[in-house]
Amino acid sequence: MCGRASLTKNQKELEDRFDAKFYSEDIERYKPIPNYNIAPTQYLPVITNTDLSHFKVFRWGLIPYWAKDAKIAYKLINARAETLLTKNAFKGSLESRRCIIPLDGFYEWQKKGSLKKPFRITRADKDIFSVAGLWDTWTTKENQIIETFTIITVKANQLVKNLHNRMPAILFEDEEKLWIEQGVKTSDALKLLKPYPPELMYAYPVSTKVNNVRNNSPELITEVPEINIHQGKLFN
Repeated sequence: MCGRASLTKNQKELEDRFDAKFYSEDIERYKPIPNYNIAPTQYLPVITNTDLSHFKVFRWGLIPYWAKDAKIAYKLINARAETLLTKNAFKGSLESRRCIIPLDGFYEWQKKGSLKKPFRITRADKDIFSVAGLWDTWTTKENQIIETFTIITVKANQLVKNLHNRMPAILFEDEEKLWIEQGVKTSDALKLLKPYPPELMYAYPVSTKVNNVRNNSPELITEVPEINIHQGKLFN
């Protein structure tokens, strides 16, 4: 499961990295920038298969267009890659509504008895990356349109599995447009969903202040020297 993340890049850095622009009305909704403690129900920038040259700002937690209640979003913050073709909530979006979500880290918690220690997982170079996602549009009874997304997860690699058995489906840069490009077959898109190489990632312990979603400051991503972490390998 991926239920907490970070995106500490500013608007210009995002636009330069993805060669895409923000719509002015969307940049007003996307706050705070940067975000050190992203949680479900927050609005995040995504790039969809319908507009590769612009960021759109969608809410985290998928609400399928046919849903009767918005509460389903809390159950659909993640989509397991292995079930995309079989679950009604994901099948339609997989075929026609794919997106990428920019991040520069995500959090997982290591259980030690009754304690849970938070870790931040990033690329080894600490640079931005994108994860594969699905999106949908839902209309409320009051005819309000809500655009939402879910993050696809895959089995954890050798680094992340010390913390959790799942991880986000991180894409290589040359795979990003393949995931969202119109005309790419679903079968070919599914081949992109695989664990990211552990040697290209880094995991380190952070402050327990990240446990509270109301906390959002640079200190949340600062490494705390309580447990030794090596690139591509995590051990006590």
